[in-house]
Amino acid sequence: MKKAPQLNQLRELITSLDNELLSLLAKRRHLSIEVARSKEADIRPIRDTLREKELLARLVQQGRAQGLDAHYVLSLYHTIIEDSVLNQQAYLQGQANPNSQKQRMAVAYLGARGTYSYLAASRYCQRRQVEMHDIGCSSFDEIAQTVESGHADYGFLPIENTSSGSINEVFDLLQHTNLAIVGETTIDVGHCLLAKPDSLMSDIQTLYAHPQPISQCSQYLARHGHLKLQYCSSSAEAMEKVLQGDRSVAAIGSAEGGALYGLEALESGLANQKVNRTRFIVVARKPIDVPEQVPAKTTLIMATGQKPGALVDTLLVLKAHNINMSKLESRPITGTPWEEMFYLDVDANLASASMQQALKELERSARFIKVLGCYASETVKPTQLEHGQLLIEPESSKSTKQTPRDARHSRQFKPSSTEVQLGQTLIGEQHYAALAQMPIEWFHESFSAHATALKEAGFQAMIITNNDSHAIDESILSKLCQQLELAGLEAILAIEQPQDLSVLQSYANALLVPGKQMFNKALLTALGSSSLPVLLERNTMATEAEWLASAEIFLQAGNQQLVLCESGVRNFNHPEALEVDLTSLVNVRATSHLPVIVNLSYSKHNAEAMALAASKLGASGLVLNALEDIEVSQSLLAELYQAE
Repeated sequence: MKKAPQLNQLRELITSLDNELLSLLAKRRHLSIEVARSKEADIRPIRDTLREKELLARLVQQGRAQGLDAHYVLSLYHTIIEDSVLNQQAYLQGQANPNSQKQRMAVAYLGARGTYSYLAASRYCQRRQVEMHDIGCSSFDEIAQTVESGHADYGFLPIENTSSGSINEVFDLLQHTNLAIVGETTIDVGHCLLAKPDSLMSDIQTLYAHPQPISQCSQYLARHGHLKLQYCSSSAEAMEKVLQGDRSVAAIGSAEGGALYGLEALESGLANQKVNRTRFIVVARKPIDVPEQVPAKTTLIMATGQKPGALVDTLLVLKAHNINMSKLESRPITGTPWEEMFYLDVDANLASASMQQALKELERSARFIKVLGCYASETVKPTQLEHGQLLIEPESSKSTKQTPRDARHSRQFKPSSTEVQLGQTLIGEQHYAALAQMPIEWFHESFSAHATALKEAGFQAMIITNNDSHAIDESILSKLCQQLELAGLEAILAIEQPQDLSVLQSYANALLVPGKQMFNKALLTALGSSSLPVLLERNTMATEAEWLASAEIFLQAGNQQLVLCESGVRNFNHPEALEVDLTSLVNVRATSHLPVIVNLSYSKHNAEAMALAASKLGASGLVLNALEDIEVSQSLLAELYQAE
């Protein structure tokens, strides 16, 4: 048997590749600035969506030829293209406003170093290659006063959050300031557990945090009920307390903020809602000019007359001039009961003829109107490929293409529906199965009580995923599977690579091929040669034909114990979300004898309705998030079993 390479050697190779990648990304960024210089000369738009589509289609095709799925390639290059667009915008913005160009900027923000406001400010300045002199402030009013007095060039104010919505204090402040909005930036809010270097999770007894992160991480904290919570005025204060304390204390904050205090992230992704972003506006004493080739936003405040349809009349003005309104917010007018001030973000350059004409018409109909600023929009919408461009058939699918009669997954090959046995659980036409799913990172020593509760609620098996696909901790795996066995739950373990089979088959009643490995021919062949039942999850970018082609690779190797798992397809308008494809459920059941289960653990909306619909359409089972409310799951399962 060929000896496996040493882990240190592999890590050295990966480090070398990472260094090369960073060097190439830096060169690509430099070239994007050269492109901006070219566009400055002949005033061409920042984005060429036709070229972007051609580029992405070619990269998807080349990536698949090298074993990379389309979603991975698109996610990577959407980030690269966004960075290129924002850097080009920053360059052109600077060239259009030479008087505002400085090597060093004084910036006012909320809190102290390490807060999310500080991170937003520092990233904004880094993109513009400006050295930041930071001024921490204790309130939004203090930020405005610091800029108005000339002590700061810019002020950063959080305006809205994807979890908590609009920040009303800032909207109220904008009514009474003469500052102009000159920019915007959006950052991801990623909560981590921060502690001193060399601290262990088992050491932590006290947790410092601002009330907002505590509420946003309530599910994580519920799983670690032994932690004593200490409230702080800011994340920076929480990190400062950890720095002054011993190794038994930790804080909730960002990984970047923690690094400023010499703290390390013991765990990340603590928030209940995985997509959590905050948008900041940048204010200055004077407005700026936005070059016409840069996508721009204009922000207005406006009071309408007290008559029916007054707001509608003003909005019709925008429609008449083909101006899109991206935000509308209302706030009470101070000292004037029952009257509202309206805040509007519109996608238009203030200097454009259409925007100037619209403003003239709005001034005639509105009781009060004021432009707060025109600035470059940092909302870079990903270029979408046509459906056909995404569905480039991989080599694995081409190599297994057969007539329907010969395809082992087809009903022509086997007219009767297949039943698959997972331990004591049957999945098939006449046997409906309820499965729970959770990442192995969520396992803790007291998990047995939760596993028993899941069994009593009606679940028969547990899918265990592994977000850290490079490491399998057998000691944790052994304890987890023992507790599942004692609770009477079958253990279904996710597998990422063929070499893990020898370890996982010792603990599992069945294995799961995650969607991202659906095109992994070596893994499918290895599992097809084993005797364990397998669940094959559909890739979020795969067609029905590609899904069944991967199933065919598995079946051709000999193992016929295969369950198809529909977990959702990617929605390009909301790339962070997955939508269960019930149409594919119907189509696959019509053409294949293999059982199909529906995984709703990634779905955020209408789970109950989707579960009932999937059951009516012939799904052989359902997968739910193991950490959702067990009583809610029990009620849903009772309804499904009754329907069956």
